[in-house]
Amino acid sequence: MHTSITSEVVALRAEQDVTLATPRRCVGLVARSLFTTMDLIYGRRRTLEKFLVLELVARVPYQTWEHAAYLSITRHARDTVRARSIYRRVMRARDQQDNEQWHLFILEDVLDHRGMELGRFRHRLLPQLIAFVYYQVSWLMFVLRPEWSYRLNADFEDHAEHEYMEFVADHPELEHEGCTYSVADEYGCYDSLADVLRQIGVDERHHKNESLAELEQLHLDRGANRVR
Repeated sequence: MHTSITSEVVALRAEQDVTLATPRRCVGLVARSLFTTMDLIYGRRRTLEKFLVLELVARVPYQTWEHAAYLSITRHARDTVRARSIYRRVMRARDQQDNEQWHLFILEDVLDHRGMELGRFRHRLLPQLIAFVYYQVSWLMFVLRPEWSYRLNADFEDHAEHEYMEFVADHPELEHEGCTYSVADEYGCYDSLADVLRQIGVDERHHKNESLAELEQLHLDRGANRVR
């Protein structure tokens, strides 16, 4: 659990500085198309409402990988070593998916506490449609070439990381706004909304790095197979 102590606040601010000093990834066509679509629908300005949509979509690749991995386990059920290796991948995807779900719960609670009314179409139905399309694209990419899907997710998570950190930098008043939410036992407690959003940004960086690690492992495995 995260704890709201001074040393952690300092650490989170240092992590924000790291993100702000790091250039954004040069994203691929699919990621760029997704970001452009969201900007056209929800505007280019960073808002908590837009982050809510971002988090709803963010769960999709992990759902895709979990589904694909279970199918692979079924195919390789007799090869227990390989099946267990695939299952460990399932657990990693599930942990990341759960983390994105905590982000979604937190943002919903924050917006509810602020008394913000969200339109049913723009913030409920339309995001579900975007997520559905994104699922199909992620699935197809994973089936055709898994590294495409991991690279796409790294692009997405890098975008999310920078968006959160830049939003906090643009809104210093968030340092003085408290934040309570229903998943504090699972996610941890923080003194301010600014620190909650910083931690979410750090989480997105971890997800990005995990996707890049999966990508690197695929390249290593492919190279080892060539040697054989």
